[in-house]
Amino acid sequence: MRYIFIYLLGIALVTGCGQSKTENADDPAESAASTAEDGSAPMAETVGDWPGTYEGVVPCADCPGIKTTVVLNNNDTFRITQDYEDRDQKVDDNGRIMWHDGGKVAHLKGTEVNLKFKIGKNDIKQLDEDEQEITSELAPHYVLNKIKEVELPIE
Repeated sequence: MRYIFIYLLGIALVTGCGQSKTENADDPAESAASTAEDGSAPMAETVGDWPGTYEGVVPCADCPGIKTTVVLNNNDTFRITQDYEDRDQKVDDNGRIMWHDGGKVAHLKGTEVNLKFKIGKNDIKQLDEDEQEITSELAPHYVLNKIKEVELPIE
């Protein structure tokens, strides 16, 4: 009987401790702090004003380019639109941002996209599948420039 009590107490402690991170999930500030997968500081503290709208035309293997617009919201959500030039193809996706590398890399994984971007002061750089910066002669074309700050709701 004594061992059963100790066992149940241990399970209760482990279960209770595991839920503390999700208690404030509705608070954007708490959400940003808890999203970095490696337990690092929140993105806003390490890089600066990352929320906003970013645009650019990234290379395409069989078309002139892909006009890409990424919106990063301060509540750790994103929206991405990719419009393939000279084609009737468009991707529009959204989801939650997952943070990597101490909050310096935003991983955008939706239903149609799975991209990683290194966050800069006024731009984001698309990374390759291994989360490395693209270094080919096309590297400057994988940079999306910030064109608009995120407008915060008035409370």
